[in-house]
Amino acid sequence: MSDGATLALARQLIERRSVTPDDAGCLDLIAKRLTPLGFTLERIDGGGVSNLWARRGTAAPLLCFAGHTDVVPPGPPERWASDPFQATERDGHLYGRGAADMKSSLAAFVVACERFLHMHPQHRGSLALLLTSDEEGDAIYGTVKVVEALKARNESIDYCVVGEPTSATQFGDTIKNGRRGSLSARLVIKGIQGHVAYPEQVRNPVHLAAPALAELAATRWDDGNEYFPPTSFQISNAHAGTGATNVVPGTFEILCNFRFSTASTPEGLQKRVIDVLDRHGLEYEIQWTLGGKPFLTRPGNLVAALTESIRAHANVVPQLSTSGGTSDGRFIADICPEVVEFGPINATIHKVDECIALSSLEPLAHIYQGVMKRLLA
Repeated sequence: MSDGATLALARQLIERRSVTPDDAGCLDLIAKRLTPLGFTLERIDGGGVSNLWARRGTAAPLLCFAGHTDVVPPGPPERWASDPFQATERDGHLYGRGAADMKSSLAAFVVACERFLHMHPQHRGSLALLLTSDEEGDAIYGTVKVVEALKARNESIDYCVVGEPTSATQFGDTIKNGRRGSLSARLVIKGIQGHVAYPEQVRNPVHLAAPALAELAATRWDDGNEYFPPTSFQISNAHAGTGATNVVPGTFEILCNFRFSTASTPEGLQKRVIDVLDRHGLEYEIQWTLGGKPFLTRPGNLVAALTESIRAHANVVPQLSTSGGTSDGRFIADICPEVVEFGPINATIHKVDECIALSSLEPLAHIYQGVMKRLLA
């Protein structure tokens, strides 16, 4: 492969307007590159979402590279220095929506596979790609559906690298070896509506809720652990009232969220919240939404292989981190004991003029290839 192979494919992918959940032909482009390599391709589409499961080999261990073709909307195009869907090179960077998140990683996956299989056509184990167009959106019909299909036929994954942009200030400086879970709630506190001039005839739900909310905000839910910070509770929205200043509202709605570590469980957090509400004698309704469970990959074969490859091709010793929001790794962890994320610098993701340093494109492909070599050669 020429030194420009990753750049060339990244440019092709960026120029497909794959705003979530539209794949815009990205998977077809990738499939054409994988077919000659001996991959068996399976589309698991549904709900307007495109998914690809591509596997080469049937033996263990199975090393999978996972990612998404969809991107967030670019916003006003006039705010960009160049067309967000026209891959543009300037000042040592490649610009375009998805350049960092995460079409360059997809290109690096494919080029790494081509190079590895050229050198090791009879590799041990199996190699796979799991790609979706539903990561930036609702994430209902994407990776989770592929995982469900694999689980239904007892097909598991041994190692998985998700190509999310994890590097912080220097390419290669961070591996995400886990993510916090997300648990949201819609809480409605009930009172009695009435005129503010007759307080004896009303029950103000805002007043009633305040002590309980203060207690929830002050609660230390856990101490975290060596990989995770303590669980965080945040109220993101609170609303009550009719729009008039002389009416006590009948209900008070609160939206809140936990970002929780493996030191807590969704069930445990829910029970503790309900205990507080009940202790304060509130009348309420609460609806829970589990956005994702936390996952953690402790140092083992995959972390070692990726760390060694980053040191070899980026001359950096990466740090392990579990910071940030959720990713599709939370779904894959259900059928894979070792899941990590690694990709380019994330400083411009979801922003105007998203970009990736041209100098990191080929090293990214070499790093992924190095993981293949260390685990399957």
